[in-house]
Amino acid sequence: MDTVEKLFPSFDQRGKELVRAAYAIAEKALADQTRGNGKPFMDHPVGVAKIAADEIGLPAECIAAVFLHEATRFHPETDITSANLFGKDVLTMVDGLNKISTIKPKDTRLEAENYKKLIVSYSKDPRVTVLKLADRLEVMRSLDMFPKLSRERKILETLMLYIPLAHQLGLYNMKSEMEDTYFRYAEPEQYRAITNKLKATEKDRQALMTQFIEPLKHKLSEAGIQYKLKIRTKTAYSIWRKMQKQKVPFEGVFDVFAIRFIIDCEADRETEHALCWKVFSYVTEEYESDTRRLRDWISNPKPNGYESLHITVRNSDNVYLEVQIRTKRMDEVAESGLASHWSYKGIRHEATLDKWLTSVRYALEHPHSGGQYYEDDIPEPPSKEIFVFTPSGELRKLPAGATVLDFAFDIHSNLGIRCSGGKVNGKAVPIKEQLATGDVVEIMSSKNQKPSQDWLNFVVTSKARTKIRQKLSEAEFQKAAEGKELVGRRLKNWKLELDDETLAALMKKLQYRNVNAFYAAVGNGTIDIGNLKDMILEITGAKEPESTEPAAGDISAGAKGSAPEQSGQAQDRKLWDGRGTSSDDILVLSARNVKNLDYKMAKCCNPVYGDDVFGFVSIKDGIKIHRISCPNAARLIEMYPYRIQKVRWSSTPTTSSFQTTLRIIAALEPSVINEVIDVINTFKASIRSFNVNENGKNSTYDISVKLSIPSNLELDKVLSQLRALRNVMKVTRS
Repeated sequence: MDTVEKLFPSFDQRGKELVRAAYAIAEKALADQTRGNGKPFMDHPVGVAKIAADEIGLPAECIAAVFLHEATRFHPETDITSANLFGKDVLTMVDGLNKISTIKPKDTRLEAENYKKLIVSYSKDPRVTVLKLADRLEVMRSLDMFPKLSRERKILETLMLYIPLAHQLGLYNMKSEMEDTYFRYAEPEQYRAITNKLKATEKDRQALMTQFIEPLKHKLSEAGIQYKLKIRTKTAYSIWRKMQKQKVPFEGVFDVFAIRFIIDCEADRETEHALCWKVFSYVTEEYESDTRRLRDWISNPKPNGYESLHITVRNSDNVYLEVQIRTKRMDEVAESGLASHWSYKGIRHEATLDKWLTSVRYALEHPHSGGQYYEDDIPEPPSKEIFVFTPSGELRKLPAGATVLDFAFDIHSNLGIRCSGGKVNGKAVPIKEQLATGDVVEIMSSKNQKPSQDWLNFVVTSKARTKIRQKLSEAEFQKAAEGKELVGRRLKNWKLELDDETLAALMKKLQYRNVNAFYAAVGNGTIDIGNLKDMILEITGAKEPESTEPAAGDISAGAKGSAPEQSGQAQDRKLWDGRGTSSDDILVLSARNVKNLDYKMAKCCNPVYGDDVFGFVSIKDGIKIHRISCPNAARLIEMYPYRIQKVRWSSTPTTSSFQTTLRIIAALEPSVINEVIDVINTFKASIRSFNVNENGKNSTYDISVKLSIPSNLELDKVLSQLRALRNVMKVTRS
């Protein structure tokens, strides 16, 4: 059995021969190409082809186009026409894919509508669009092999270009997977917290489904309805979006999962509709339904072909459940789009595929005609960041509000120092011009340009601020040296001395805080050297003898520190004994018959009162309490489900000594350390340790703070205020 036979066993003989010929051309052309992980580049077109064939349902012509596209993209001289092996449709798709591969995100300014317009203009066959989405899905599945900068660029492109496109075309499986991959890389802690909660509550969902179907089994059996029941759980990204949108915790998301009836019947629409409504009537007879949430997409299917009945019901335990009712054919359409019809028994491949491809073309050319889909809205780009391009197409990430000058410093410090202006999308602009996502920025520079104090009023990046301050300081030191030399010469001429006390008095009179600034003012002419002599004579002539008595309060200056800080309270407590009278910090819900078991806060994640937590029964240390977002949580839940213990906090804690560690990345500004300490001291938190490391390469401080804090509510206040500080770039909790 050859490679093509193994990869695409469902194609007929003619289809396999077509793919086999294209595969051989690609294999030869790409023989020396490797991917970022050192593996053969051929793995990429094979992965794309498998997605297109197995997950979307595209025919052999499309699969052949994938292999030929990759061969000719790297080697345009490759001959794919002389042997007349491939028809006009295949060659048209290859040409479209090759043209689309030349589009750079800067050409579209990262706007999905512009990107789609380019796809339409470059391709005469709508199947090309679907193949391009399959290509991006394979890339997202292989993200780990790319370097960090390339990975971040691909994640952003996927968020802003490919996810909206998959959403519009009704390819929900692809859309959901790309969303979750984006979420996993962009918000790793939030992703872990939600996926771990989904794992931890999986048995509860299964139990609810079993309980739900029990009273309906007999009726459905008597009616002769063949069906399969499955749970459709929302993706982690969709749940997170709802949490953000509705400002609720995980438990507050109403439709984390739905119970889905998939009816097995002939693909006759009249029969399908009758059976779906029959199951609907059985469900609503047994359970109280919320008619406001009824969605009938059977009578009126969506433009992308989606058909299903949705209803929300309430069971005897007052739990609301979303129920979806559809046939096997409808489910395949909903999962993979209309292209999946080709593989369904009894449906002609060509007619159904043509219908779906017509809808793809229409959706591309009429982007606002499709209405809303049953999934959540398409994602929004990050609001605190912008993404701009260099003229060569390199993507740069900057904070919102960044200017042309910030961009210049981001490219290189020397370019920032000499920056005199820029061109944004070809238009000349000043250095203080603010940038927007998708802008293509070119920097203009001058050898005579020098930083000024005014630059600090509009730059927002820490790198720019640090380098500007550094350059201004260098200029000030140079002027200060010139000023000091000038003052020394004049004093010699005047036969005067300038001792430290006189200098201090002179600086106070002229309102300069440090010696460097004073001499720099002399050097650049701000202070007239001719006036200094009279001021020195006035100060020395009016000077009073200094008192030898210590001033009030000076005696305590050398006093020793206060009493040592009290040691933190032990965090070991006892489990709830089930009587409901304990005021301990944590209760183990299902341990009503278990008494006097020790538990400890896990050191890997340091839970704080109020955090979402679970218990893990360890062999030696009793029960360890972990945060649900702990990096170890997924492994523990998956490998040792029988040792997972549900826990909750008591209504009030009996200790205020929970410890946690914060890591703060901040600009290399002298004031930032005091600002961080001031914020922490504002709240009910005490600092147990405070370590600062300088990162000269990135011009940042790396600050590690160990806190004693009473609850996660107080911790959230601290985190919020720290993140609001101008010079703080990132705050994470260890």
